[in-house]
Amino acid sequence: MNVYEIKSMAERLDGNTYPGRGIVLGVTPDGKKAVAAYFIMGRSVNSRNRVFIEENDGIRTEAHDPSLMVDPHLIIYHPVREIGQGLIVTNGDQTDTIWEYLAKGESWEAALRTRQFEDDRPNWTPRISGLQAMDGSYKMSILKAADPEGNACARFFYEYPATAGLGHFLHTYVCDGNPVIPTFQGEPERVSIPADIDAFTAELWENLNADNKISLFVRYTDLETRSFEQRILNKHQ
Repeated sequence: MNVYEIKSMAERLDGNTYPGRGIVLGVTPDGKKAVAAYFIMGRSVNSRNRVFIEENDGIRTEAHDPSLMVDPHLIIYHPVREIGQGLIVTNGDQTDTIWEYLAKGESWEAALRTRQFEDDRPNWTPRISGLQAMDGSYKMSILKAADPEGNACARFFYEYPATAGLGHFLHTYVCDGNPVIPTFQGEPERVSIPADIDAFTAELWENLNADNKISLFVRYTDLETRSFEQRILNKHQ
C-alpha cells in the first residue's frame, strides 16, 4: 500500500454517486497559486433547491426557488469567507464561527471546539472545514459523531505545507447509503492539482454524479499578488 499515492479528482470521484459535500485545498504545480474548491450535492428536493451566490468576501448558498424551500436549517449558509489570515471554506455555518474567532485573534481549533456534527439523525453529517493561509499552506478539520447515537463528537485537525502540485480532498460521506450514509473515514485524500482553473473546474464538475451534484466553487489565488480568479457553477443555471 502506497500511503503517499496521489490521485486526480477524476479518480477520487469515479463511480462515487454521493461523496456529499467536499473541500479541496492545494497548490498549483508551479507553486505560485493557492487552490480552493468546494462542492455540494443533494438527494432531497430541499437540498437540491440551491445555488451558489457570489458575495464580497466569498459565496453563500441561496434557494433557487424560494417556494420550494422547506427548511433552511443546514441548507442555507456562507461556505466561503475571506479573513485577514486567508480563506475559510466549510460545509455549514461554522464558517461564521471560525471567522469570528479568527477576527478576535483566537485559533480556528478553538472555534471548532465549540461546534459539532450536524443534527440530522441518523446520518449525523460531519462538519468539514478548511483554512487556507496566505503562503499556500492549509488546515483541514472534520467533526463527526463518535457513536451511532450521536452522544459525543470526535474532532480531527490536519495541517499541510504548501506543496507544488499537491492538494487534499475532504468530503462528508464515504459514498451513498440507505438508510444511513456512511461518514467519511481516515485522513483527507491526496490529490493532484492542475495548473489551469478551467481544467480543474471541468474535471470536478464532469466527475460529480449528474443526478446529485448541485453547485461548485473554485478559486485560484496568486500567492505573490493575492489576485484571484474564480468559477461558480450551478446546476440550476
